[in-house]
Amino acid sequence: MCRVLKVSKSGYSDWLNRPTCKTKLENQVLAEYIQTFFLLSRMRYGSPRIKADLDSIGEVVGQNRVARIMAENGFRARFKKKYIITTDSNHDYPISPNLLKRNFTATAPNQKWVSDITYLWAGDKWIYLCVIIDLYSRKVVGWSISRNIDTELLKDAFLMAVTLRVPPKGLIFHSDRGIQYASKGFRKLIKLYCMKQSMSRKGDCWDNACAESFFKTLKVEEIYRYVSLTEKEVREKVFEYIEGFYNIKRRHSANNNLSPVKFESLGVLNFESRKLG
Repeated sequence: MCRVLKVSKSGYSDWLNRPTCKTKLENQVLAEYIQTFFLLSRMRYGSPRIKADLDSIGEVVGQNRVARIMAENGFRARFKKKYIITTDSNHDYPISPNLLKRNFTATAPNQKWVSDITYLWAGDKWIYLCVIIDLYSRKVVGWSISRNIDTELLKDAFLMAVTLRVPPKGLIFHSDRGIQYASKGFRKLIKLYCMKQSMSRKGDCWDNACAESFFKTLKVEEIYRYVSLTEKEVREKVFEYIEGFYNIKRRHSANNNLSPVKFESLGVLNFESRKLG
């Protein structure tokens, strides 16, 4: 082979026994760390959150380098599928003004909540998930799954949220113009808990971007990982993702790459660092 390739035997021997360069050794170590964090996230994290994990253990490295090592080793996060509209705003119920106005920040928990409903394929039918998110930490404070996309689905999520959080008067509750949110039954609950109801402008999904973003994240990082799930399995996966991963573990860019629970535990100090960032 040396003769064919026109390489001296001594030169080939030197190359074979040459020590691995420092950068390559460092990349090998980083690849092991990256693989560990990638698997711990159940293959949900891309390079920004993997970098944050590396920073947390003192391995300070650039995001581009992390992305390159991930690509070289085939560590690739999931991507989104086509979006399907589920909002039914063709009704005669009153519409609340847009009090949120795309101001997705809060200085403390229970100042602003956003909510939305999405679809999930289960076996041979659609089931529906409603979530309520606190904009202070992006924590899912209430959620519910049902075979029916009705007001009861929303009420169940809402009652979970108010039971766990006991919000003060004046909280802004924002959603789209869907019939569930505009219904008389839900408006009574809003009034009972002294909240201010807010609704997005017609046909403008960006007015409720945080809720939309959560659904995309849930589906890409968990639901779309499986070819087919039964209704029971979908319910289990949603519970595991929200309560076992998203709220307590998942790094969120709006929280200085801390999980919602961790961000809330640090309180006002973290809010100040968020503003500085």
